[in-house]
Amino acid sequence: MIDSLKMRYGLLGRNISYSFSKSYFTEKFKTSVFKGCSYENFDIQDINYFTELIKNNPDLRGLNVTIPYKEAILPFLDKLSKKASVIGAVNTIKFTKKGKLKGYNTDYYGFKKSLEPHLQPHHTKALILGTGGAAKGVAFALDELGIFYTFVSRENREKTIRYDLLNATIFENHSIIINTTPLGTSPNTNQYPAIPYEFFTPKHIAFDLIYNPAETVFLKKAKKHGALTINGLEMLIQQAEKAWRIWNK
Repeated sequence: MIDSLKMRYGLLGRNISYSFSKSYFTEKFKTSVFKGCSYENFDIQDINYFTELIKNNPDLRGLNVTIPYKEAILPFLDKLSKKASVIGAVNTIKFTKKGKLKGYNTDYYGFKKSLEPHLQPHHTKALILGTGGAAKGVAFALDELGIFYTFVSRENREKTIRYDLLNATIFENHSIIINTTPLGTSPNTNQYPAIPYEFFTPKHIAFDLIYNPAETVFLKKAKKHGALTINGLEMLIQQAEKAWRIWNK
C-alpha cells in the first residue's frame, strides 16, 4: 500500500478541463492501494503564476505539464533530467525530498512505446507536424528508434519543410506522419493539419497525439487511403505510468 499520508499530484496547463490526466489518476486512486493520493487540475492563464501556485501548495508531490507550458516551465525548475535537457521540454515535475523541482520528459517514452509495436522495416523516415514541446519529445523518441525525421512548419526553420511544399515524393519517402499540433482536439473537432492526404497509402502510419476525439479528421482522412492509424491514448497511458514511477521512485 502507498503511504497513507496525503499525497497530492496534479496537472499544470491552460484551459485543461478536458484533462486525460485528471480522469486517469482519479480512477487509478480509487483502490485502497492508493489511499491518501489525489490528483487535480492547476489551470493557470500565465506561466508566471506558477511560483505562487507552488508557494500555496507546499504538499504537492508531483505535476504533469501540458500545453502550452512544456517549454515555458523550464526557467522555473531547479534541475532537469538528462533526457529532458536534451529534448528541451518537460511534461513531468518531481518535488524532491530537499524541496527542489526536477523536470522530466515522459512524452517521448509514451510515444516510443505506443509506436514501436507497429513499425515495419520500411518505416525509416517520418514527418513531424508541428514544432512545439510535444514535437521535441517525439523527435527524441524517433532518434532512439533510429528513424530519420523532418519537422513540418508554416515557417522556414532549420530541419523543417513548409506545409505548402509537401508533395507525393515527400510522402513516398516518409512513411510515418505524426500530428503533434492541437488541430482537431475537442471541441474543435472539425480542424486538421493542411497536408495532402491523397498521398497516404497502406504503407503509411498516421499517428495523432490527440486522444479526444478518439478518431480525429487527420486520422479519418489518412485511413481513407489505407494508412494504419494510431491515436494518442496509449501514449498518454504509458507516459502517465512513467510519471507515476518517477514521482515515487
